[in-house]
Amino acid sequence: MSAGPRLRVASYNLRDLLDDPAAAARVVRAIEPDVLCLQEVPRRLTTEFRLPAFARRCGLYWAGGRRGTGGTAILTALRVHTHRTVARRLPVRFPDRTRGYAAHLLSVPGSRPVWVASIHLGLRGDERERHLAEVITGLGHPAVVAGDLNEGPTGAAWARLAATCRQVSGDHPTYPADHPTALLDTVFAAAEIAVAPVGPSPHPLHEDLVAASDHRPCWADLLLPAAGP
Repeated sequence: MSAGPRLRVASYNLRDLLDDPAAAARVVRAIEPDVLCLQEVPRRLTTEFRLPAFARRCGLYWAGGRRGTGGTAILTALRVHTHRTVARRLPVRFPDRTRGYAAHLLSVPGSRPVWVASIHLGLRGDERERHLAEVITGLGHPAVVAGDLNEGPTGAAWARLAATCRQVSGDHPTYPADHPTALLDTVFAAAEIAVAPVGPSPHPLHEDLVAASDHRPCWADLLLPAAGP
């Protein structure tokens, strides 16, 4: 399968937009993602107003749909074509915070469609592993999985994901934002999706990273499978 167009996929936990949305938008614009996988999007009725406004600030588009996603969402650039969207709820113990994932089947000119999923795993280790198994089973192939795993590379859920995909967003810690020491946020991609050659790296301002959320974003430049003749 030959490599096709470049796609930058980023992941960002917004902490319910409780911090500084303007700073978060500046961070996103500095990264210039084609696809932005979000976690901890506000889940109240105001999401239908706040998330499109945030997307516009970022120069991105939200296709809509939040029910069942557990506070996850995907924003895309105009050159990205979304063929299908999926929102799935993942079971949790009452009264734990709801969980789920958002997934898009998408492509850019010259590429085959791929699945991209935004996930936010829970605080219980056994639950994370079970939820990740459901996400992997529910996605088509090839896939990119990005999000807040709530555990690092030594965790069982991380290992389960690494058994089917490879981590492509580097090993820089992402939490807490002011002085990150833990790698919780990551991007994984199937073997059929190549990593793009290293180019100029985005550099969001430190003060914006600290003001925007309690997590830092992560991202990866990928080469999607080329479209057939």
